[in-house]
Amino acid sequence: MAERNLGNLPLEWIRAFEAAGRTGSFSAAARDLGVTQAAISQRIGHLEARLGTPLFLRQSRRTVLTVEGEAWLPMVSDALLTLRQSAEDLFSARRRRIAVSASASVTELWIAPRLVRLVPEWRMDLVFHTMVLATEAKVDGPRAVRIRYGAGDWPDPLRAPLFAEAIAPVAAPALLQGVGDWRRLPRIGLTGPRPGWQEWAATSGDAADPVPALRFDSLAAALAAARQGCGVLLASLPLAASDLAAGSLVQLGDRTLTPPETYWILAGTETVSPRQWSMLTALLCDPGAG
Repeated sequence: MAERNLGNLPLEWIRAFEAAGRTGSFSAAARDLGVTQAAISQRIGHLEARLGTPLFLRQSRRTVLTVEGEAWLPMVSDALLTLRQSAEDLFSARRRRIAVSASASVTELWIAPRLVRLVPEWRMDLVFHTMVLATEAKVDGPRAVRIRYGAGDWPDPLRAPLFAEAIAPVAAPALLQGVGDWRRLPRIGLTGPRPGWQEWAATSGDAADPVPALRFDSLAAALAAARQGCGVLLASLPLAASDLAAGSLVQLGDRTLTPPETYWILAGTETVSPRQWSMLTALLCDPGAG
């Protein structure tokens, strides 16, 4: 018997088979591909003839994959998905441009220091939007990658924590000079989702006083005030890492709060390809976060 030529199967035949196998009917495959049912039947017939084996059992009310068709379908689906995603990654400028919505503090303190690791070969153009709580839904849009604080219980199919949260009091070294107990120093308040001085007092046994005379709604601004010696700040240690490493702020004691919430990067499958998601999480997520 002459060997069949399987090296040049027309793509339209393969797509017809995949659509029919995935949807379970020739008519649904026709709607999915925007062609007639007769065209689907013809293409699959040509494919079966070339392969020398039936891929479907044509029954009166439904179409069922044969053993050979069922074994081949996941391989074909994976191959078509890889082909589509690689084309989008390489040739679609729209797909290359990824909008990232995050707070100004997270962008400045966590994202920006990591952007030096972004390499041209990744073919990603990142556009950053500052998230404002009052306008969050309007700013994000359907194609934005979002970075939000919480427990990770969002409906987004793609989710990954940026880091494991740890919170502790920090202050400028100059503020501590001649002070026996930092708990008597002025405190800086921070409005936001993470635990504050009341939660610190409840877990540490420290007094909740003194009440902060300065309060910020931005961690970056609160850290700037702490660096100037304006008071003790209950800060996110991962986001204050550069100040702690430089010595402009020091952690006060060994006690930390470790809440279950942290910052997460969130996206839909229509927003980024699997390859882009892998690169984004490698760029922005601490490997030990989760």
